[in-house]
This record gives sequence, structure tokens and C-alpha cells, in this order.
Amino acid sequence: MKQFVLLALLASVCLSTYSQSFVLQGRVTDDKDNPIEFASVTCARQGKVALTSAKGSFTLTLHSADSVVIRFSMLGYRAKTRVLRNPRGRQNLHVVMYADVNTLGEVEVKGEKIQTGQTQELKTKDMKMSPSVGGNAVEELIQSQAGVSTHSELSSQYNVRGGSFDENSVYINNVEVFRPFLVRSGQQEGLSVINPDMVAKIGFSTGGFEAKYGDKMSSALGITYKRPQRFEANASASLLGASAYVGLANKKIAWANGVRYKTNKYLLGSLQENGEYKPNFLDYQTYLSYTPDKRWQIDFIGNISESHYNFYPKDRNTAFGTMQNVMNFKVYFDGQEKDLFRTYFGSLAINRNLNSKTRLSLIASAFSTKERETYDIQGQYWLTQTETNENMAVGTYFESARNYLQARVQSLKLMLTSKIKKHDIEAALTLKREHIKENSIEYEMRDSAGYNVPNTGEDLYMIYSMRTRNQLDASRIESYIQDTWRFTSGTDSATTLYTLNYGLRMSHWNFNKETILSPRISLGIIPAWSPNTTLRIATGIYYQAPFFKELRDTTTVNHVTVARLNEKIKSQRSIHFVAGYDYRFRSMNRPFRFTAEAYYKILQNLIPYSINNVKVVYYGDNICSGYAAGLDMKLYGEFVPGTDSWISLSLMKTQMKLNGHSMPLPTDQRWAMNLFFTDYFPGTDRWKMALRLAFADGLPFSAPHRETERNSFRAPAYKRADIGMSYRLFENEAKRKNMPFRNVWLGVDCLNLLGINNVNSYYWITDVTNQQYAVPNYLTGRMLNARVLFEF
Repeated sequence: MKQFVLLALLASVCLSTYSQSFVLQGRVTDDKDNPIEFASVTCARQGKVALTSAKGSFTLTLHSADSVVIRFSMLGYRAKTRVLRNPRGRQNLHVVMYADVNTLGEVEVKGEKIQTGQTQELKTKDMKMSPSVGGNAVEELIQSQAGVSTHSELSSQYNVRGGSFDENSVYINNVEVFRPFLVRSGQQEGLSVINPDMVAKIGFSTGGFEAKYGDKMSSALGITYKRPQRFEANASASLLGASAYVGLANKKIAWANGVRYKTNKYLLGSLQENGEYKPNFLDYQTYLSYTPDKRWQIDFIGNISESHYNFYPKDRNTAFGTMQNVMNFKVYFDGQEKDLFRTYFGSLAINRNLNSKTRLSLIASAFSTKERETYDIQGQYWLTQTETNENMAVGTYFESARNYLQARVQSLKLMLTSKIKKHDIEAALTLKREHIKENSIEYEMRDSAGYNVPNTGEDLYMIYSMRTRNQLDASRIESYIQDTWRFTSGTDSATTLYTLNYGLRMSHWNFNKETILSPRISLGIIPAWSPNTTLRIATGIYYQAPFFKELRDTTTVNHVTVARLNEKIKSQRSIHFVAGYDYRFRSMNRPFRFTAEAYYKILQNLIPYSINNVKVVYYGDNICSGYAAGLDMKLYGEFVPGTDSWISLSLMKTQMKLNGHSMPLPTDQRWAMNLFFTDYFPGTDRWKMALRLAFADGLPFSAPHRETERNSFRAPAYKRADIGMSYRLFENEAKRKNMPFRNVWLGVDCLNLLGINNVNSYYWITDVTNQQYAVPNYLTGRMLNARVLFEF
């Protein structure tokens, strides 16, 4: 009888316990019914948390009570709270979350996607109305990220974790894009291929990136151009150039157009090399998307760019050295430089939706460039020591070049994307055809105090002379397959989310008969014990497939250098090991994110190179090995309510072995700090301030036309501050006043606020004893820029 009573009591307790539990399930979407992934579903009183899946669904097992409070939150969205009254059994909820919109003009803060892979998504609104020197807003945004460095505000190029400029791949709508080959200085570059007015998404990876990105060793930048949803337009102008954008759309057609013009004549006037600068750069881009029905989509991107750089130098006066040894370099010039870079780019994509989860795309693209670099410049120079007025070097130099290059790259890409349950599969096959024709003649004469350099006493030689005539006709086959698998483990109340990306890339080049295989894998984990934490690890083998500049193997006979294409060249190789940590938190009721990544790269089959300004000159042979290791940290968030700011710190060490000598890579930047800070004036959101700070270690340098392992030294640190002030004339009420534009922004920038003389490269003086003096080439000084932006 007692046993029966105990059994009855136990059954009653179990039944009571079961009746006090319930299952909460549902779906979280935005106002357009798009699922919100990684949203937090929290019952604080019971200590239960769940994260939504890729479909926005969630499940929680909770204890019933008179009232159960459930909170839904996601960075970039307004949090929601639901109170369940005496819930029982199985409860279903469909929660709609709305973007956390701040009434700051037209800036709309959308939900921030949690990074679980090695590609971070950068916000396009961070580019708007920030102080800009070159007008290349996307690259300037990239340059301020952790692990990225640059030492010239005139250039859109950047180094990533010890890599050269050529080791960064750039894609626009799944098509790889290229830049001109002969550009040797930042003032020649002009406009980059990316039009910031047309950008919808920016994905950037500093290492451990996916197999879909091409054979580059350092970084991958993926740009997605936007498809306008309605009529939209803007126009801007400043002392450095102008731009205009127009977007049109109806139910089937979306058409975006952008025109940019740049002239940095005003900016170059702050350089120490005086003369008549006549640069002008023009660029037009169009993106047309046609969707006749739900199954078909046809996209076309076109770009025409023409850059002219004409320079007539007059004189230069540069003081440099130390307090104890001040030197002065003075030159009177005669001659001119005329450069032309004309590029065309186009892509046509035909997309077929086989079903709701599978898409097949055929993408054809073509790139063409015609480049001319010609100059004849003579200079009479004096190098004196200021204290003693002693002439250290007096002489004449003459530099001449006739460099011509034509290049064409055509590609045809077949790509398949498919979603199968928890897997996102992507595969592609690409055929490329490359044609490059080069005809170059360069020479440099030095006459120091009446003696020709080099001085043999018998013969007259140029200090540098190069002749080269090369032609490359080659084909490549590239393919890859990758899978992104999202899965979970644990219970409904304590779920760990995993994102596993793995893939294999293959490439064959018929020029050197080389086939390379590149396996890559990364794993992102959001642990159950900390839904605001993401742990990431990645590894893979990355190749730097030679393209053109890496092939040019130089040989010097009788003081004449000849560059030939090395058919035995091999791809450089880098093995990445990356460990990352992300933590999302709220402070002062504002969202923040801290990110840290440690990395180690094993570098093999390296082709050594030297850097002068933005010109990279390779040895043309695989004779090096080395490594790069470092730590990148970044704090991102709303330091001021309604605005995004960040600060980054990077530490790095690189090493390579060349001809038995160990030395740092030419891009060895041991430390770097970047700050981007935005703020509004107290009591108003019409006045906006943006501050950009950069403080980075100087790079190693060596004398030109000499072996890299000799005479190596380090340039001074790069220090720069740019500040911009913007004022919005209207508070989004222009349409109510029957005006043609939505917003008008007026701005003024103070570039190089502190007036620091940063060194970008060196001009080398050689006396008759073959002693060389490095004269610094300083970058732009302090200057003001006024700008205006109209939004229609």
C-alpha cells in the first residue's frame, strides 16, 4: 500500500512538472519578411537564451508561470518584448523587428550581420561625407581597417599583413577587376575602379578567405553594386573633383549610372616639387539589370576610364636630416612628363533560377588597358650641409622613359549556387585569355661634379639603363567548389551554432605549365554559454599566381638591363593560420563590437621585390622564403549615439631569407594604429564631424638598382590627421517645400591637420665616390578642401 502511495505521489509530481513546462517556438523576421539570423531570444528570469537560425526560427523549452517575459534583440534592430500569460503546451510566435533608425538625415542603420566566417561586412554609410584626399572612398575605408596599411594618402593601394599591393584581389559582382600596370606614383593613379556611389555591399577579408576568391595571397575585397529600387540621384563637387550618380528603376529594369571627375592639381601644389601640374581623371560606369520574370536576370556592368598626368617641373628645395646634421637639397628642373592610362571594362551576366534555391550564372567579362609613360627631365642639383655650407654633391642628372603597354584579359565564368537544407554550395569554372604587349626604354644619367657616375676613368656608362620588349599570350583555367554548412548542437535552451566553410580551388596556367591546388577551411562558433561571442579559426594554402610583373626577370650586361619573361616562374605560396575572437556588447545602451585576430603565414617560393612609391619591381625568380605573424585588434561601435566609430591596433613581424641574408619584407610594418571618429554638435544633428587618424611604423627601404639585402634602412613613421565638418541644410523636408532635392550637405575638410611632412619614398643622389644620399620625397602638406553634396 505504501509503495502504491509513493508511486502515485511520484506520478503526480512528474505530471505537475510536465504541466508547468512549455515549448516556445517561432520565427523572427524584419519588416520585409526576411529572416533575421542570430537574433537573441532571451528569458532572463529563467536564464534561457536561444539564437535564431538562418531561417529566423527558434525553439525554447521554458517553465510556465503567470507571466513569462521574452525579449528579442539584435544589433541594428529595436528590441522587442513579449509577455506570455500562463503559457501551456506549445506556443508559436512570429516576431517582426524593425531597423533601429536614427533621424540623422538619410542614414539608415540596418541590422548588422554577425561575422562567422573570415569575410567582414563593412558599412557603406561609413564612407559618406568623411574627409577624403583621393576621392576613393572604398579604398580609404579599407585602409583604416586592422591589418591594413598604407603610407601615401595619394594612393588607393594598400598592404595587408605584409603583402604587396599586387597580392590583393578585387571583385565587382563576382568578376575580378584589374588596375593599370605602369603606374609608379600615387599622383598618377587617379580614380580607382570602384565607384563608391554605386556600392551596395562591401565584403573584406584580411586572410583565411574562401575558395571562391582568386589566387592572391593576402586579401580579398568583394564589391556588390546596388540595384536601384526607385529613382535616386546625387551630385557632389569639391576643389579636388566632382561626381554624379543617377539610379532608375521599374518592375523589370534597374539602371545605375555614375560619372566621376578628379583633378588633384590643387592637392599636388602642396608638394615640395614645384612645377605646373596638369592631371585630370575621368570615369564613367553603368550597371544595368533586367529581370523579365522570376527565373531570368541579365546584368551588365560597363566602365570607361581615362587618366592624364602631365607635369612640367620647375624647382625643388628640401631640408632634411637631424638637428645636428641638417642638409639641404636644391634642384632646378627642365623637361616634362606626359602619362596616359586608358582602360575599358565590361561584364555580362546571364542568371537562371533553376528553382527557388538554385541559380546558374554565365558571366563574360573583358578588360583592356592602353598605357603610356613618357618623360624627359633634367635637373641641376646641389646637396649641401647647412651648418658648414659644404657641398656634399653637385651635379646634373637626366631621366628619360618611353614605356608603352597594352593588355587585354577576357574571361568566361560558369557559376552554380545552391542551398540544400543547411548547406550553401557554390562552384564555378572560369576560362581566361591574357594578352600583354610591352615596349619599354628607360635610362638615367648622373654627372656628379663633372664626373660621370659610375666613374670608371675609361668609359661612359649610364647609372641605369633598361630595354625590354615582351609579349605574353597565355590561357588559364580556374575552378573552385565550396560549401558553407551551418549546424547546431546542444539543447533547445543552450544551442551552439557552427558555421563551417570548406572548399578547394584549382588553377592551371599554360605559360609555365603549372597546376596549383588550394584547399581552404574555416570554422565559426557561437557558443551556447555566450551568444554574443564568436570564435573563428581558419587555415588554407594560398597561391600568388604570377601575372605579368612577377615574370620580368632582369639581366644586366655592360650596364644595360634587359627584362625577359621567365617561363620557369612558379606561384608564390602562403599557408595561413588564423584564430579570431569577436565579442558583441552594449555599453551606455549603445552597441559595440571588439574583434581580435592572431595569424601566422608561412611564405614559400617568394619572388623578392622592392617598392618605390607604388611601383613594385620584382626579381623575376622564386629565390626566397619567409613568414609573417601578427595580431590585429579593433573596437567598433557607437562612441557617440547614432554614429559609428572605430579604433584599430595592428602588430606584425615579417622575415624573409634572400641570398643567405635574413631581413624584413619591404612591407614590414611592425605596428599601426588607426582611428575613425564621428560626432554631432550638441543639441543638433545637422552639424557632423569626422576625424581620421593614422599612426604607422615606417617601412624598410634600400637604394634603387641595387640588391634588396644591401643598404636597408627604415623610413620615419607615417603620421596623419584629417578632419571634416559637414552641415545639412535640410532635415529631410525638402520635398514638403517643393524643392528638387532631399538633402544638401556643405562640408569643409582640413587635410593633414597637423602639417606633418610624411616620407613616401626617397630620391637618391650619388657622388663620384659612389656614396649615395637619400633625399626624402615628402607627401602633401596641410590644405583645406570645400565640398557640397546634393541628394535628390
